[in-house]
Amino acid sequence: MSAGRAIYPGTFDPVHLGHLDVIRRSVQMFQSVIVAVAANKPKGPLFSVDKRMEMVRESLGDDPAIEVVPLEGLLVDFALKHEVFTVIRGLRAVSDFEFEFQMALMNRKLEPRLETVYLTPKEDYCYLSSRIVKEVALLGGDISAFVTEPVRRIFLQELSARSTQGKSL
Repeated sequence: MSAGRAIYPGTFDPVHLGHLDVIRRSVQMFQSVIVAVAANKPKGPLFSVDKRMEMVRESLGDDPAIEVVPLEGLLVDFALKHEVFTVIRGLRAVSDFEFEFQMALMNRKLEPRLETVYLTPKEDYCYLSSRIVKEVALLGGDISAFVTEPVRRIFLQELSARSTQGKSL
């Protein structure tokens, strides 16, 4: 039996197979999942929010239970606006827990109805992070084992466009 709606927020710069695993399993637990793609300017994302949303959509295909939307500002404000009070977060390792736990407590302090559900990715993806995927790609490595084909294609297009324009990453 599935519960109501949930939000899976993240920067997704880029979305990788670990993220997609958590999203797909979340849809089995909830009637619908909002994938909230955060601007997260302090992290200095490589891709624009629109490009990251495109990568998520193309990777997931058309699933009416999944909505991909931009996230600006506080997650709490987003949750209130959408009237969704369950947040999904992925935990790869114990090292993720401390930060995620602090965020969950802060979110609950700001909005007491907000609850966080933690999912661990499939064991095959526990080592994956967007930062590592970007590093491998930027150093000329093959990322096809870590991302979907649409993400790999968009990533290579971005690298090509930036090198043509003389921009560094």
